[in-house]
Amino acid sequence: MSIADEIREEARGLVARLKAAGVRRVVMFTGDNQRVARAVARELGIDEYRAEVLPEGKVETIRRLKQEGLVVAMVGDGINDVPALAAADVGIAMGAAGTDVAMETADIVLMSDRLDKLPYAIGLSQQTLKNIQQNVTFVILVVGVLLLGVLGKKVVLASGMLIHEASVLLVILNAMRLMGYRSG
Repeated sequence: MSIADEIREEARGLVARLKAAGVRRVVMFTGDNQRVARAVARELGIDEYRAEVLPEGKVETIRRLKQEGLVVAMVGDGINDVPALAAADVGIAMGAAGTDVAMETADIVLMSDRLDKLPYAIGLSQQTLKNIQQNVTFVILVVGVLLLGVLGKKVVLASGMLIHEASVLLVILNAMRLMGYRSG
C-alpha cells in the first residue's frame, strides 16, 4: 500500500508550456518512492525522474547536468531543497509554500506556490534580455552617429542634446513594453 499526493491541476500541461518557453529537459527528483515518482513523471510528461533522492543526491544530479553543459534551474520550496537551489545555475523558490532558508538561498522567489507561473517567469526574463539587447544596440548606434556628427561638424550642442534626449525617451518607451507582457 502506498499513499501519494494528488497532482495539482496547474501542473497538468506544465511540461509542455516549459518546453514552449525553451526548456529542453525537465528532470524531477523527489524523496518519494519509485512507483509514485514514475506515475507522476508519466502523467505530467516529465523527461527524467529520480526517486528516493536525499538532498546530497539532488546536488549530485545538478552537478552531473551541469557537467553535460546544461544551464540548470532548480525549483524547490523546502529545507531539503536548499543545497540543490544553491548548486543550480538558477535557484527558484516557491514563495508561498517555501521555507525562509529556501527563499534566502534561491536566485528567484515566486511569490505564489503555483507551478504554472514558471513559464511566465521564464518568458518574461527572455523578453527582458531581448529588450536590454535592443536598448543597448540602439543607444550605441545613436552615440556613434552623434560622435561622427560632432567630429564631422554636422551636429552642434543643441541638436546633439535633443537627439540624445529623444533616444533616452525611446529607450524608456521600449522598456515600458515589458509592463504589458503576457505569456504565449
